[in-house]
Amino acid sequence: MSPSSANEASRPVRMVFTSRAGGASSSPYDSFNLADHVGDDPADVAANRERLARILGIGDIVWMEQIHSPNVTVVDGPQETPVEATDALVTTQRGLALAVLVADCVPVLLADHVHGVVAAAHAGRMGARNGIIPRTVEKMVELGATPDAIQVLLGPAASGRNYEVPAEMAADVDKHLPGARTTTSRGTAGLDVRAGLVRQLMSLGVTNIEADPRCTIEDEDFFSYRREGDTGRQAGLVWLP
Repeated sequence: MSPSSANEASRPVRMVFTSRAGGASSSPYDSFNLADHVGDDPADVAANRERLARILGIGDIVWMEQIHSPNVTVVDGPQETPVEATDALVTTQRGLALAVLVADCVPVLLADHVHGVVAAAHAGRMGARNGIIPRTVEKMVELGATPDAIQVLLGPAASGRNYEVPAEMAADVDKHLPGARTTTSRGTAGLDVRAGLVRQLMSLGVTNIEADPRCTIEDEDFFSYRREGDTGRQAGLVWLP
């Protein structure tokens, strides 16, 4: 688990991605699994989430019931249970961390600290294809953000060189998310969802974009559904201190 900066305490917004190391869970969820829906021991998941909150000094973390949808939800306070049937959370509340769980999908963290709006989005193949990121940006703008002030950080995810899909699927996704279709290292049809999202964000006027290039399929520091099947989930978190 590593913050996006060693000097994060002085930053106006915090963005963090976790890895699979340092937790209580046993195989195949070893060890820092943060998902409570994948079959892991609930006590181990609770211990991992408590450790996450303690290390980051966060009082409240909001989780989602992610369903690969284009649904965006605004939250204005702590939630006792995961927010139902949504794939993006947006808030203007300080000290409220928004979390997205992934194991190959793209975790997208967005922040306009000037106007005090942050968001966390789950951009899997279907969610990205169906517009989860434009809808998230739109909701942020409704709450006062401006595209030119939004900072975006794309986390570790399946890379185009390893994310192999049928050619028809690659063409369909690229039709809705231009720039996503690619060729894998094996010469087969593939998807680079991060590349498509960068192009899409820029078309929305969001240009302050950074992307972690690591591939979850090949990097065993991360959970990967494509590599392992039964496995845990790492998280991306964003909040205004």
